[in-house]
Amino acid sequence: MDRIRVDRWLWAVRVFATRSAAAEACRGGHVQVNGTRAKPASDVKVGDTVRARAGDRERVVEVVRLLDKRVGAPLAAEAYVDHSPPPPPRDPLLEHAYRAPGAGRPSKRDRRVLDRYRGR
Repeated sequence: MDRIRVDRWLWAVRVFATRSAAAEACRGGHVQVNGTRAKPASDVKVGDTVRARAGDRERVVEVVRLLDKRVGAPLAAEAYVDHSPPPPPRDPLLEHAYRAPGAGRPSKRDRRVLDRYRGR
């Protein structure tokens, strides 16, 4: 095996949780192989660079080994070299903007904190 579908490889190395999510990202233009947009059936081979937008993060990986079946996380990590930029830092004010389900109505103090975060 010297080539494999890009959607199948992205699923096998755990960049996407499901193969259909990987295929949808390819159809949406969120996956590039060597700088060109990739369709789900595009081939990927050892040495290729794959850019994938997964969630709110961009992953840039270099293919080291081809996998056609999903394997455990330690084996999946050996199949690529990660060149991804570090994730953006979390906004410390974002913790105040989140309310747990069932937490009830915000108090006057909570409302002021939320309004300050929203810029009102």
